[in-house]
Order: sequence, then structure tokens, then C-alpha cells
Amino acid sequence: MLQEDHRNANHLLGVLADPEWARLSPHLIPADLALGEVIYEAGSRLAYVYFPATAIVSLLYVMENGASAEVALVGNEGLVGIALFMGGNTMPDRAVVQSAGRAFLLDAEVLKEEFQRGGAVQRLLLRYTQALIIQMAQTAACNRHHSIDQQLCRWLLFSLDRLDTNQLTMTQELIANMLGVRRAGVTEAALRLQDAGLIRYSYGRIEVLDRIGLEQRVCECYHVVRRECERLLPDLTAR
Repeated sequence: MLQEDHRNANHLLGVLADPEWARLSPHLIPADLALGEVIYEAGSRLAYVYFPATAIVSLLYVMENGASAEVALVGNEGLVGIALFMGGNTMPDRAVVQSAGRAFLLDAEVLKEEFQRGGAVQRLLLRYTQALIIQMAQTAACNRHHSIDQQLCRWLLFSLDRLDTNQLTMTQELIANMLGVRRAGVTEAALRLQDAGLIRYSYGRIEVLDRIGLEQRVCECYHVVRRECERLLPDLTAR
């Protein structure tokens, strides 16, 4: 059985009552996720749900020509694989590790059984699913209507919310794939943020120097998603 500090590494696991934790913890499998690792491809049948602890997973929609764009980020606030308990079993997106770190895997059948019990776990997972859907919808609107600078600020703040550090390891190419824009556009936007004293940018690494400045520069999309997460999951955001 996982120790109590493992339980608190992921917020969804951390707010479980003792009886639910006692049922699930023997089935949780610790795993180290590598940067760029593909957790699942679009349409593949899911065997596990992932509870990130220190890792961050990007959910990407991939077009027929290979182009991609991020639709959501999942870190220690949530889980990857909502289709397992929503009845779909497969997802239309690709899940890729954006920031390397630890996660906990839970067998699909164990999660389904717990969800079908109803009660607190089912309510928690449904509220998390609603928060994730809101993030997806707001991201789609942001990608359509806001500048690359604003999108990059949103993406950086979402990432910071899920990390214990102000440094991100990420190449221009990966960021461009996440945002669905040209690599040159990401470079130009990052340099503008650096000139404004908000970040320090070098190949493969971004250090955030002024989070407040990013929050002042970002579009409303970041704040909308954050407010809805706080409304739907108050137990998580209070931690």
C-alpha cells in the first residue's frame, strides 16, 4: 500500500476519504514518466487511468496531416483517462508527457467498479470531468481569438500551477506543437516576454521571473478556467 505522502502527491487522491483510499491504494502503481512519452494514442483502448504527481500530461488533438494542438493540461490536480469511467473506453486525443515526473496508475476495472459505487468518488470524478471540459472549451476559444503572446502566457501559467518550480524544460518545437502555431511564432513571443522581464528563455528551458506580470498580460481564458476549477473542486484548490 502506498504511503500517506504518496496519497497527497495528487490532489484527487489526497481528498479521498479513508474508506475510498483503503480500497484504491493497494491497486495504485507508481511510474516515472519521461518527457515526450506517449501515454495513449487517439482511439486506443485504455488499460489504466493516470494520476500525475510531479508529471504534467498534455492532451493533444492530432489532425490527419500530422498537425496537432493542445486541448488541455493535466497535472497533480487531476487524472488522465476520463473515458474509463465515462463509458467510452477510448479517447479522441493523444496524451503526451509535457513535463517529466512521477504518476500513479490505476487499473481500468478497479476505477470503473469504484465509480459505479456512486457516492463521493463518483461526484468528485464528475466534477473534475466538468472542470476539464471547461478547460478544453476555453482553450479552443483562446487558440482562435487570442495572440500567441497571450496563449504562451496561459500555457506557462497552467504549467506553473502544476509544478513546484518556476523552471520548465521544453523546446520551441514542443511548445509550437502544443499551441498549434509555427515554431518561429513561439520564438518571437518568448523573446517579447523575455524583453519585458517576465521570463528567461534559452533553448529547451524557460524560467519564469515575474508570475504577476504574466497574470497581468494573459488573456481572460486563464482566469476563467482557474475560477471554474476553484468553484467545482474547492477541496482541491484549498490545499
